Amino acid sequence: MSQYLEGNLGLNIARGLVSRTDFVHKFGAVPAMSQNQTGTIWDKNDTVYPWSAFDTAGILVAAQADAADNTKTVIVFGLDANYLPISETFTLSSSGTVNGTKTFKRVYRAYMVSGDNAQNVSFSRGGTEVLRITAGKSQTLMAIYTVPAGYTGYITKGVCSCQAGADATGDMFVRYFGQQSFRVGHSFEVSGTGGEYVYDFSVPIPIPEKSDIDIRASVRTNNARITAAFDLILVEAGA
Repeated sequence: MSQYLEGNLGLNIARGLVSRTDFVHKFGAVPAMSQNQTGTIWDKNDTVYPWSAFDTAGILVAAQADAADNTKTVIVFGLDANYLPISETFTLSSSGTVNGTKTFKRVYRAYMVSGDNAQNVSFSRGGTEVLRITAGKSQTLMAIYTVPAGYTGYITKGVCSCQAGADATGDMFVRYFGQQSFRVGHSFEVSGTGGEYVYDFSVPIPIPEKSDIDIRASVRTNNARITAAFDLILVEAGA
């Protein structure tokens, strides 16, 4: 137990000095959420993340790439059918789509391995777009996450910002494993003129294994770029 109490816990976890723990920093941005619209903070405007695309686990498909992105490689991170971490590398093609070979139950991050992406890079599951790397960003911006099997995620901090001249209501939705509905686990207001919203959880919120986290916003005034981020400490069962 002393390993959890001595020194800077976060630094010790990052250095791999605390056994059976890991950390996650999730961050996302929506390019321009429309006024009076609600959506997940990810790379697609005015859209709640399509979790139903993963009701059945399956392969991912990389969309046909722009000629400028032909043969560039992308690595995708997520969870397999057993909710265990998995990754797969894709080589983009301007000649057509590229089918993956691994089975995904969730995805939550992808980034370019060889070169920046000149245009949007998109991946689908069952015909529904589930990943998008916005042109020039080289990585997805997705404020979503699913806690892997065998771990509990403890949320320690949440941050959100809004483009100047706009304001929004934000919610951290959680779908606890075994339940069908997402429900609000934390709610906040954010204004571009008021600065970023920051909340440090004095007692971290536990999120059980296989549960989904989805940060969403509803814009009240003006179209707005909104960012959101949250930090988790993952603790292995029995630790």
